[in-house]
Amino acid sequence: MMDLKQIKIGQLLENSVKENHIERERLCSFFNCKAKDIEEMYGSDTVATDILIKWSQLLQYDFFRLYSQHLVLYAPPAANGYSQTGTKRKDEIQELQFRKNIYTKEIIEFIINKINKGEMTREEVISKYRIPKTTLYKWLNKYNGYREEYK
Repeated sequence: MMDLKQIKIGQLLENSVKENHIERERLCSFFNCKAKDIEEMYGSDTVATDILIKWSQLLQYDFFRLYSQHLVLYAPPAANGYSQTGTKRKDEIQELQFRKNIYTKEIIEFIINKINKGEMTREEVISKYRIPKTTLYKWLNKYNGYREEYK
């Protein structure tokens, strides 16, 4: 289980390369760089977006999803949508409250893992991540009932 609070993209890229058994020569050829440059990327906490797109294509994994999931879990509520007086218009309220299908499998596993390990209570998860109570309980019933790793 990966920690979505601190994304170490270089380390994740290196792990993915090892899992896919991609040789260093192929990487150097693909990125048109030297082995030293690849090692620097592995050691980096950040990678330029154009390079990350290439990594995503090569490894056939959307590494940008990690950052999207981080935002879903850790970003503060949006401050935009408020008028000069600090109140929302009715049409903006409806749009901002629509959050269906924003939770990926990785986010659900991350949250359930926190609860099952005792790192957070259900109430803490609901308040910290603003997950509806019914949604959380549905996840717990579904994943605790069908997945051995959560028992």
